[in-house]
Amino acid sequence: MALLTILRYPDPGLSVRCEPVRSFDERLRTLAFDLLETMRAAPGVGITAAHVGEHVRLVVLELSREQGPLFYVNPEILAVSSETMRHVEGSVSMPGATDEIERPRKVRLRYQDMDGVRHEEELEGFHAICMQHEIDQLDGIFWLKRLSRLKRDRLVRKWEKSR
Repeated sequence: MALLTILRYPDPGLSVRCEPVRSFDERLRTLAFDLLETMRAAPGVGITAAHVGEHVRLVVLELSREQGPLFYVNPEILAVSSETMRHVEGSVSMPGATDEIERPRKVRLRYQDMDGVRHEEELEGFHAICMQHEIDQLDGIFWLKRLSRLKRDRLVRKWEKSR
């Protein structure tokens, strides 16, 4: 495993929509485990291939060390609940900057595993929030775009001063 260089906001690579993974091979596995190591070092609970400039639809989550890493290839949200929740979000591409975002509390997710096998599952709470955040990134939507313009501008100014 290797540590990869994380793109930093406002790198234009963070606004690129990722392409589907088509080859479920050793290169994908290597990228996934390199992402895991990079995320742990950042530190973070989620990372996408886009965060390191690889524009393929790959998400790595590790919500707790006890649960271990979760790998999602080509994830897509099929349905969301009308019930929402607020949670503080941030990004490995903008360390130290956080703000509260409101998102659906539950999602129905379709994805492939590292072998290309398709799965569907319901995610709820923190897991659902994290997955929505990472899928936004795969779609080229950096989390700041979910904030009001006023909150976004204030947060960016504060973050730039802290660098």
